[in-house]
Amino acid sequence: EGKEARFGPAASALFAASTTGTSTGAVNAMHDSLTAPGGGVTLVNMLLGEVAPGGVGSGLYGMLVLAVVAVFLAGLMVGRTPEYLGKKIGQREITLVALVVLTMPAVVLVGTALAVTSPAGLAGIQESGPHGLSEVLYAFASAGNNNGSAFAGLTTATPFYNTLLGLAMLVGRFVPIALVLALAGRLASQRAVPPSAGTLPTHQPLFVGLLVTVTLVVVGLTFVPVLALGPVVESLS
Repeated sequence: EGKEARFGPAASALFAASTTGTSTGAVNAMHDSLTAPGGGVTLVNMLLGEVAPGGVGSGLYGMLVLAVVAVFLAGLMVGRTPEYLGKKIGQREITLVALVVLTMPAVVLVGTALAVTSPAGLAGIQESGPHGLSEVLYAFASAGNNNGSAFAGLTTATPFYNTLLGLAMLVGRFVPIALVLALAGRLASQRAVPPSAGTLPTHQPLFVGLLVTVTLVVVGLTFVPVLALGPVVESLS
């Protein structure tokens, strides 16, 4: 039930991973019918900020922000002012970056918490237990990350979910855009700094590895607890 019957479950898994890794939102199977690990993969893809393929659609500015975080951490490790594309990353720039990084998790986690602690939110959940939590988490992860797909087990056609998910879309999509534009304005106003021996090359495997690590650590520290209560517990039960 819920799988792609023409080409088999493998096609459903591939499509689900592809559509949640980017800001596509299309589905060819009901994600609510995926196995617990399969549903967990779709959640993690969106909670990464849809940057898994390298930043497609709205994931592009998410990947650029994480690149600035990686450069900033590298600068701290070598004891020099971080630079990205010839521009200095100072206190104001990293403050904007931190606000971008925190906006989406705040929207997703606060929205999920409100939904699972209120009668109106609980009334829309189809399944009880960890799978029900995954349904709610998926809804807010999709709304707050510019995806638009659905787990399909949550009844969202209610005033409660329409309002809360609408606010999640408003804050989760427009606030990061405004902050990234502010960051771009800050960087554009600076004079370019010529590269030196201490400049971290952003086109080498070392930086790629650092960027992947930063992405996983940022998401891991933020969302591992709620994922452990949802798809992980369901996988082990």
